[in-house]
Amino acid sequence: MLLALNNVEVVYDRVFLAVKGVSIEVPDRGLVALLGANGAGKSTILKSISGLLKPERGEVSRGEVLFNGASIIDRDPPDRVRMGIVHVLEGRRVFGQLTPAENLIAAASMHNDRGHVNALMDQMFTLFPRLAQRAKAKAGYLSGGEQQMLAIARALMTEPKLLMLDEPSLGLAPFLVDEIFDIISRINSEQGVSVLLVEQNAIAALDVADSAYLIENGRILMGGSAEMLKSNPDVAEAYLGGSHQSDYHAVKHYRRRKRWLA
Repeated sequence: MLLALNNVEVVYDRVFLAVKGVSIEVPDRGLVALLGANGAGKSTILKSISGLLKPERGEVSRGEVLFNGASIIDRDPPDRVRMGIVHVLEGRRVFGQLTPAENLIAAASMHNDRGHVNALMDQMFTLFPRLAQRAKAKAGYLSGGEQQMLAIARALMTEPKLLMLDEPSLGLAPFLVDEIFDIISRINSEQGVSVLLVEQNAIAALDVADSAYLIENGRILMGGSAEMLKSNPDVAEAYLGGSHQSDYHAVKHYRRRKRWLA
């Protein structure tokens, strides 16, 4: 197993318990989705893996985070990147004053061979042809979809074993969401990069994922194959448009039945 979280708890300011006994697994070359509403704890789980909790006064207070069988809780974020973990944060955080090419070079400081860096850049421009077309533009002037592509391409410059994506579809037009998720699927299948995908767009996520977990209030409510979650009536009602109610913040989180607990 490439990544395993075992009974992980995360606290902020040593007071607020944000993640409560979470256990998830991401296999080698797997594509796993983590689904849930705003505030469910999805982003906190990613930060517990990438090591980005500390700047927000958070910490893993209990449990294990294992990568390739080794604990990484005591490793700092740069060490985790060197091990092969990369985290694309929510909000398309690119260097706006730099061009796409300069953004990619900025992420390649771990590589000493300039020829290798150039080869990686060529791969990124092949994978993301929109970026090749805008190679000389300032990243701050790219569209939202292009900035998201650049954020993913910049992460791939580190040659990760695990790519973690936080809400890559946020704020994008439907046709761009389709394009982004097609690229994510190709990264996984063609390059063999494992992917942990945090998404509110459950339909798009379950279409590309092998397996998925559903989180609510910091706890994992269910997990299994993507097909199993798609076929669950309660998940369909709350997340997949199976009801006339489209705002799932107002859904009572399907407490009426909870079939997965039977």
